[in-house]
Amino acid sequence: MKGTGTPAAMAECEDELTPMMSQYFELCAEYDSAMVLFQVGDFYETFCEAAERCARLLEITLTSREDSTGEYPMAGIPIDNATSYVETLLDAGYRVAIADQIEDPSEASGVVERAVTRVITPGTVLDDALLGADNNYLACVGADEEESLAVAFLDLSTGSFRVASGTERVIQDELDRQQPTELLIDPPLEGTISTDCTETIDDSISFESDAAKQRVGAYVPSPEAVFETTAELIACGALLAYAEYTQGVSPGGLASVTRISRYAPTETMGLSGTTIESLELFENQHGDDDHTLLAVLDETTTAMGRRTLADWLRRPLCDASAIQCRLDAVETLVATPLVRETLRELLADAYDLERLIARVADDRANARDCRSLQATLEILPAVAGALDTIDCQPLADRRDALPALDGVCERIDAAIQHDPPIELTDGGIITDGYDEQLDSLRSTQREGEQWINELEATERDRTGIDSLKVGYNEVHGYYIEVTNPNLDAVPEEYTRRQTLKNAERFYTPALKDREDAILGASERATELEYQLFCELRADVGDHTDRIQQAATVLAELDVLTTLATVATRRDYVRPAFDGTGSNGAIEIEGGRHPVVETTQPLFVPNDTTLCDERIAIITGPNMSGKSTYMRQIALIQIMAQLGSFVPADRARLPIVDRVFTRVGASDDIAGGQSTFMREMSELSTILHSATPSSLVILDEVGRGTATTDGRAIARATTEFLHDEIGALTLFATHYHELTELADELAAVTNVHFTVDRDGEELTFLHTVLDGAASGSYGVAVARLAGVPDPVIDRVESLHDEDTDANQTATSTTETDDSIDSTTTIDDSSSDTIETHVGDRSLRETIAELSIADTTPLEALQTLYELQRRIDTTNGPPTGRENGRSHRSG
Repeated sequence: MKGTGTPAAMAECEDELTPMMSQYFELCAEYDSAMVLFQVGDFYETFCEAAERCARLLEITLTSREDSTGEYPMAGIPIDNATSYVETLLDAGYRVAIADQIEDPSEASGVVERAVTRVITPGTVLDDALLGADNNYLACVGADEEESLAVAFLDLSTGSFRVASGTERVIQDELDRQQPTELLIDPPLEGTISTDCTETIDDSISFESDAAKQRVGAYVPSPEAVFETTAELIACGALLAYAEYTQGVSPGGLASVTRISRYAPTETMGLSGTTIESLELFENQHGDDDHTLLAVLDETTTAMGRRTLADWLRRPLCDASAIQCRLDAVETLVATPLVRETLRELLADAYDLERLIARVADDRANARDCRSLQATLEILPAVAGALDTIDCQPLADRRDALPALDGVCERIDAAIQHDPPIELTDGGIITDGYDEQLDSLRSTQREGEQWINELEATERDRTGIDSLKVGYNEVHGYYIEVTNPNLDAVPEEYTRRQTLKNAERFYTPALKDREDAILGASERATELEYQLFCELRADVGDHTDRIQQAATVLAELDVLTTLATVATRRDYVRPAFDGTGSNGAIEIEGGRHPVVETTQPLFVPNDTTLCDERIAIITGPNMSGKSTYMRQIALIQIMAQLGSFVPADRARLPIVDRVFTRVGASDDIAGGQSTFMREMSELSTILHSATPSSLVILDEVGRGTATTDGRAIARATTEFLHDEIGALTLFATHYHELTELADELAAVTNVHFTVDRDGEELTFLHTVLDGAASGSYGVAVARLAGVPDPVIDRVESLHDEDTDANQTATSTTETDDSIDSTTTIDDSSSDTIETHVGDRSLRETIAELSIADTTPLEALQTLYELQRRIDTTNGPPTGRENGRSHRSG
C-alpha cells in the first residue's frame, strides 16, 4: 500500500522544526506506510508532500502553515466529515493513520500530545459508513518450512475467523470465492497469489511459527488442537498481529475474536473465481448485483442473514446428510406458512447482532447500540416459541442452540434510557433509579436549577427592578442581568461579573454557591454516567461468545425462512440426490434458469438427463438458449447443494465436488493474455483439476483460433474428458463434427435446440431435443440482427462457393479412397505405411511421446503439429482423418 513519502517530506521541511511539526514527522516516520492524518483542533491536517498529494486526490484546498522555521504546504479535512475523505484515500490504495490529540489542549503545558489511535486499511475498517452489508474480510496467506500453504480470513466487524490449508490452486480458489478486501502476504510468497484486492506485503509482521503460536495463544487456549499444519498457525498469527496493530491494541486485545474455525475446502463445492463470475452468482456482467443468483434468493430480513446466505452460496455443501438437514428445514417451513411468516416478522425486528456485539466487545458501542442489542435479544424467546410448534430436528437443534440471555436484556433495560443520545460524554444515558450516587447528584442539580428558576421572581420583588433577568452561559456561568437605567437600584451584595453595552451582569454569594453545586453535580454526574456505561458495556461484553452464538442461529433461521419463502413464491421443488458425481446422474424435468425466468415473461423449461451418457454435445443456432441452458443446470446444482429448493418440476442430482465453467470471450490485456490464451488457460485448469465427481460447462471451446485448430482442440478436449476424467459435462459448440462422437464414444450424447424456419424467418423455440442440430443458421441470425442486405447476399454467395468446393473435394477424396482400398498394405512392412503418410519420422515422434508426463494443453499442441505435418504431405485431411476413425467407447 502507499505511504506518505516521509523521507522526501522531511528532507524538504525538517531543517529546524517546531515541536508540533517534529511530532508530526516522528509519527510519519513511525507509520511510514500510511497517510498520517494529524489532528489540529477540529481538523485532520497533512503537511508538505503529503499535503500536496491529499489536495490533488481529495480535491481540497492546498494552503500553507507559516511559523518561525518557515512556510509549509498544508491541507486538512474537517474531523466531523472525515469519513468520506478516508474512503477516497482507501480506494486510492493508502493506509490511513489517525493521529488524535490524546491530551486536552487547555491542560497542555507545551505541545499537545498526539498518538496514532488506529490505522485504517481496506480490510480493517470498522466505521459503519465505510462498511458495506457484506463481510469485510482481511485475509493472510502463510507458508511453513515444509512449503505447505494456508489462508486465514478475519472479519473484524463481526469477529468471524476461519482458516484452511491446501495447494496453491486451492488457496487461490479460496481467495477468489471469499473475495477479501485486503490480503496480507508473507514477502517470500509475493507473486504466487493473484487477487483483485489490496495486497499488503509487510516485513514488519512476523511470519515466524513461534511468534504466531504466542499470538494465537492469546485467543485460543490450545492452538495445536485447532490447526493441522504449521502454515495455518502462521497465517492466523500474522493476521492477528496485523489486526492488533491497525486497531492499536495489545496482543489478545481483539475481544470480538472468540474462536478460530478450521475448515477443509474439500468439504464444500469448489467454485473458482471464473465460475463465480461466469455464472453471475454475485455480480452481473455490468458489475452490479442486479439479476444475479444472490439477488433472486435474497429475501432475508436481517443484514447478518444476508451475509450468511452469501456465505452458503459461496460454499455449497458436499456432505449429503448436511444438505438433507437444510432441505428438511426448508421443506418444513414451506409446509408451515404460519410459522414461516411468524419467524420472518420476528426477525424483521432484529438488528445486526453480529456487528453490534463486536462493537460492544471492542469498546466501540454507544448507548444506542446497547439498546439495539437488547431489542434483538428480546425476540429470542418468541423465536424459540415459534419453533416449538413444528416437528423438524434441524429446526429443533437451532432452537436448542439459542442461549438464555434474559439477564443481559434486563441489565441493559434497567441501565440505559429508552432513547439515549449518541454521545457518551454528554450525559442523559443512564436511567433514574439505577445508581444511588447518580440519583443524588441529579437531585442536587435539579434542586439547584429549581432555586435558580425561582430566583428571578424573588429578586425582582426584592429590588423592584422589573427588567431583571437570571441567565447562564458556558463562559461566565449563572448571572443576574440589570439594564443600565436600573443600575442605581442594584443591591450592595451584587458583585459585577460582566459589562455589556446596555447592561451589567452580576452574581451574589448565594448564586455562586448554587452555581458551584449545580455545575459540580452536573460534571460529576456526567463522569459517573460514562463510568457506569463502560461498566455495563464490559459486563455485556463478557457474554460475547454466547451472543455471537445467538447471532449465528438467527442468521441461519433468516436464511432458511428466506429459502422457503422463495421456493413458495417461485414454485421451486425439493431436489433429490443420487450419489456423488462419479456415479450419480443428473435428471431434471422442466428445469428453469432461476434468474432469467424472473426477467423473461415466457421462459421455456427444459429437461436434462446425464446418466450413463455423461457428456452432452449441445448444438443449435446462436440465441437459441444453449448458454442459458447450461448455466441453469449449473445453478440448479449449486442451489441444491447449498440447501435450497430448485426451479424445476423434478430434480434428481448427484453431489459434485466442483463446478467448472469455460464460457464467454474476454481478454486480459493487463495480464498479457489474449482472448484465446485466456480460454486455453481456463481449459487447462479444468483438464488438470476436474474429477469424475465434477460438473463441467464448456461453451464454444476452440472458437478463438483457426477452424482446423479449434475443431481439433474441441475434439481432443471431449475425448480427454471422456477417456481420462469422466466428469459430467455439457459442451455447447458450433463444430457440428463433434456430434459424430456420439457414435464413437459410449458416454457421449447429442442434444440440440430447435428452430422453426419459414423461408428466411427464424423462430427460436428454446426447446431441447435429442440428437444433433441440422445447422447453425448463422446467415439467418445475421439477417435477424439487422446486417445489411448486400452483406447477407455476399455471405450467401460465398457460402454457395464453399459448398461447391467441398463437394468437389469430397468426390476427389472418394476416388482416392477407392484407390487406397485396392492397395495391399503388408502389416510387416513399416516402409509402406511411412511412404503412404509421407513422413518417415512420424512414427518415431509418436513413439517417443511420454503420455504420462504430457499436460492436456501440451497434448493438444502435439496433436495440432502432427495434423499439420500430415496436411503438409498429403494435402487437406478428408473424412475422419481429422480425428479417430472409430472408438469402441
